[in-house]
Amino acid sequence: MAASGKMASFRLPPLPTIGEIIRLYNLRAERQLSQNFLLDMKLTDKIVRQAGSLKGAHVCEVGPGPGGLTRSILNAGAADLLVVEKDARFVPGLQLLSEAAPGRLRMVQGDILTYRMDRGFPKKIARKWEEEPPELHIIGNLPFSVSTPLIIKWLEAMSDRTGPFAFGRTRLTLTFQKEVAERLTAGPGSRQRSRLSVMTQCLCKVRDCFTIPGRAFVPKPKVDVGVVHFTPLAQPQIQQPFKLVEKVVKNVFQFRRKYCRRGIEMLFPEMLRLELAEQMLQMADVDPTLRPTQLSVAKFGALADAYSKLCARNPGLFSYDFREERRNKGRDKGLLAEGLDSEEDDEEHY
Repeated sequence: MAASGKMASFRLPPLPTIGEIIRLYNLRAERQLSQNFLLDMKLTDKIVRQAGSLKGAHVCEVGPGPGGLTRSILNAGAADLLVVEKDARFVPGLQLLSEAAPGRLRMVQGDILTYRMDRGFPKKIARKWEEEPPELHIIGNLPFSVSTPLIIKWLEAMSDRTGPFAFGRTRLTLTFQKEVAERLTAGPGSRQRSRLSVMTQCLCKVRDCFTIPGRAFVPKPKVDVGVVHFTPLAQPQIQQPFKLVEKVVKNVFQFRRKYCRRGIEMLFPEMLRLELAEQMLQMADVDPTLRPTQLSVAKFGALADAYSKLCARNPGLFSYDFREERRNKGRDKGLLAEGLDSEEDDEEHY
């Protein structure tokens, strides 16, 4: 009975439903902000369960909106919940939640892409990277427009152990368009395998938890939504700087329909292209006729190691960009004709 009484103390008092909050404050999802509300508390509770136990934990929620997921986090026992919300329209509803959970909910009105999360929590909760993850979680029903840029930003912070990862191996539970969720978790040989797959899996244990049908959201998006959980690895699978790994992986996947040799060649200036590409493939022991989607994280790691050694031998090589060389020669129009996969060229198609 004592245990159940303790659990009950986590529960919020009776409050207006999320639907009532939306009507009360005349809230509408803004299409230009890619906002979609999740009103079903069973689903928000299920998202929160993917994070593991939150009893007594610190949590940062990204984009709480009307506060459905926020309620589930508080009901799960989080001791300290920091919500970062860009849209001022949601502040009154969140203030109502703050009053219902005294001392447990803090609000920051701002952009999560620029917010300094390393300043948002006490330093005492930090753990060494090799130890168990800290009692700090990031949870969010992310707007589609920000989800990919944000996870890329956090992957780099993870590599550098900055931002939310200054506290250790902070875990993340986030929503994405189903297609992006599939890219994040896709293995070698999968049609969804992309540079996002490799950059994520070299740094994290990543799990596609479950899919939420689009009809569960208001307004209904045209796609379903995937819930993905990330746990940073104590030892990254690729032991090279993030920018170097990103450059190798991006070049290879820009020619995803070609053999991997094609993208590797474009890491090098035209005069040295064939020679250095051959050296890199031999040093990495990678079959040049494999497609980018067939390469494992370990193979990309070997390619990154080989490229790092070649950069050390050839000063200025890392700064080389084949696009710039082609622009200088006025050959942009030939780019797609030579096999560049334009669908992978832009960050939103990472």
